[in-house]
Amino acid sequence: MLHGILLIALFACASFYIGEARLLKEISFSPMIIGIILGMLYANSLRNNLPDTWVPGIQFCSKKILRLGIILYGFRLTFQDVVNVGVSGIVIDAIIVATTILGGIWIGRLLKMDRDTALLTSVGSGICGAAAVLGAESTIRTQPYKTAVAVATVVIFGTISMFFYPIAYRSGWLDLSPQEMGIYSGATLHEVAHAVGAGNAMGTEISNVAIIVKMIRVMLLVPVLLILGFWVARRNSAENTSAEKGKVNIPWFAVGFLAVIGFNSFDLLPAAFVDAINYFDTFLLTMAMAALGAETSIDKFKKAGAKPFILAFCLDLWLIGGGYILAKHLAPLWL
Repeated sequence: MLHGILLIALFACASFYIGEARLLKEISFSPMIIGIILGMLYANSLRNNLPDTWVPGIQFCSKKILRLGIILYGFRLTFQDVVNVGVSGIVIDAIIVATTILGGIWIGRLLKMDRDTALLTSVGSGICGAAAVLGAESTIRTQPYKTAVAVATVVIFGTISMFFYPIAYRSGWLDLSPQEMGIYSGATLHEVAHAVGAGNAMGTEISNVAIIVKMIRVMLLVPVLLILGFWVARRNSAENTSAEKGKVNIPWFAVGFLAVIGFNSFDLLPAAFVDAINYFDTFLLTMAMAALGAETSIDKFKKAGAKPFILAFCLDLWLIGGGYILAKHLAPLWL
């Protein structure tokens, strides 16, 4: 496993080095985005030559390192920042989660998709990407390949949106204030890593709002999984099956993130020490992004068929378009 971790750390170091280029600095191209690009290039070129013993290390970076990076990201924020986001972030998050999941289930029926695949894809798009898919899978207890397909759709369209948002914002296509853009990004980007990456590419003010709104959205995974558990119990009863009740997968890293924000709100650590933590945290998140890219291989998607990707594309259009309308017209009501 260590070799895989060192490989991803090497990608992160290269990302920091490349990120020092003047052009990339001018367009706020963060090391995290460079990291996922390097990872994707590797995944679709040399990945087949990777020893199997290295794979656990890459997966460790895309999961455990990411969670640690998000927890430490709390040192950039305080609860005063959370108050500044206000009611609008919570309301928009709730609307996005509910409409994306319910809309995805409906579109899945129109496409005559497998029910579980449609549900997993919708939950992943609506809440927090792969973590939400895995949480839902542990509740509905479906076949592993359906989970893999759902995760693949989230990674693809979430990554596309992560690149699109900074370009659209800096090009003036999105007529949003920094506060509104932060709400828009946090409420609509798939993965936590995507929100962090896109937010950093657009500036600290947007990033801080985006990550808070995104983490509020992550916390909504808990009630969604509880509802899913109840739905599965009813479905099993109706179908006269004896499937065990799924275990709820609570995103504890989100709780840790909030705990760090609380600690940081007391301003107990020297500013220089906090700056060092933030620099280290950026490196961890860059590792996570590189690992995420390294798992984005085109070959994995060929066996899945088109329907899950059509569904994910429709949901992504809703997140981009519907989320923009909510951020533009609903967010100002509480800002």
